[in-house]
Amino acid sequence: QVQLVESGGGLVQAGGSLRLSCAVSGRTFSSFVMGWFRQAPGKEREFVAGISRSGGSRYYADSVKGRFTISRDNAKNAVYLQMNSLKPEDTAVYYCAARTNTVIITTRARDYDYWGQGTQVTVSS
Repeated sequence: QVQLVESGGGLVQAGGSLRLSCAVSGRTFSSFVMGWFRQAPGKEREFVAGISRSGGSRYYADSVKGRFTISRDNAKNAVYLQMNSLKPEDTAVYYCAARTNTVIITTRARDYDYWGQGTQVTVSS
């Protein structure tokens, strides 16, 4: 059984920073493509960032490019999302997700096999 547990969310002022973490257990973490998604009230879940199994390839949504950085530590079975220059429109529940049996980063939520419970990020103006 694969488990993903996010942490690091909270309330921050616009322009501030947060670092989200996602701890993964249950299978070989280095075999997963990992992604971060977010969902704001009344909106669909959207892709934020993805990272390859080795960490050598990263992909970002246009809305966060240049402000957010995804990284992973395969020795610690963890993936991170560093969020800088936060804006009120970044307010959402943030989820980490794992994709198995592939090397491809995709932006579609339905392509990911395992999900965390989410962590709330609120950016005040």
